[in-house]
Amino acid sequence: MRIVFMGTPGFAVPVLDAVVAAGHEVVASYSQPARPGGRRGRQLVPSPVQARAEELGIPVRTPVSLKGADEQAAFADLRADVAVVAAYGLILPRAILDAPVHGCLNVHGSLLPRWRGAAPIQRAILAGDTETGVGIMQMEAGLDTGPVRLEGRTPVDGKTTGMLTQELAALGAALMTQVLGDLDGHPPVPQRQDGVTYAAKIEKAETRIDFARPAIEVERLVRAMNPAPGAWCEIAGERVKILAADLLPFSFYGAGETVDDQLTIACGDGAIRPTLVQRAGKSVTSTAEMLRGFPVPSGTRL
Repeated sequence: MRIVFMGTPGFAVPVLDAVVAAGHEVVASYSQPARPGGRRGRQLVPSPVQARAEELGIPVRTPVSLKGADEQAAFADLRADVAVVAAYGLILPRAILDAPVHGCLNVHGSLLPRWRGAAPIQRAILAGDTETGVGIMQMEAGLDTGPVRLEGRTPVDGKTTGMLTQELAALGAALMTQVLGDLDGHPPVPQRQDGVTYAAKIEKAETRIDFARPAIEVERLVRAMNPAPGAWCEIAGERVKILAADLLPFSFYGAGETVDDQLTIACGDGAIRPTLVQRAGKSVTSTAEMLRGFPVPSGTRL
């Protein structure tokens, strides 16, 4: 089929690769514009999807918006059979949704209608969901309200956002190629009306660890914010990210205090022992290695 691909982050790259490998003609790839990056943040860095599309020789378009008549006309002129969308990051107006012959198909990283919105993987971990998944959704004007053509599931099982993102991207890529190979065999099924939840964008304030919360919730936060932006606390006035931690089954008094010299931290219920950390301006390291040059005595208040 003649396809327009629309995506921005690394999550979308396996989907693009799968569509190309399946033999479809990708006539254009849309991505958000390059952002400042590099070592000093002064260099414009293309998105992972733009970089991959250019490697594949696919024409790339990076409009800041699709609301203008000229952009909508240019999109329609591509005469696509279908648009494949994966974490594109821009709202698709009705004119864009209706332009392809078979509309727009989105790879969404949750089991809809649970976790509609911007951060479904993080929210599933934070909520303690035991299972999540990915769906191929026929897009409509509402926020992730469209019917689902095909769905895959996987246990959360202690995984980080980074782990689940990679897993769901691969699963979504496989599901998308199945749907594109047989649209009639995967008819759109309306979402249930019950069980709707919304996955709001992660705010900066949410990334600071509140050790008054139960340890199980703190550990979920650590996994949900790994690899980025990272859950953090202050130790001796310095910001330290905690990227992995073990849950300890026993409780201590004094939530937010270390209870030994191994950085075991009391929580509102239970305790955690970080295993992977990152001091400001430094590389990720094991807790044991950090403590050799940055000791944290028992009784330190975080």
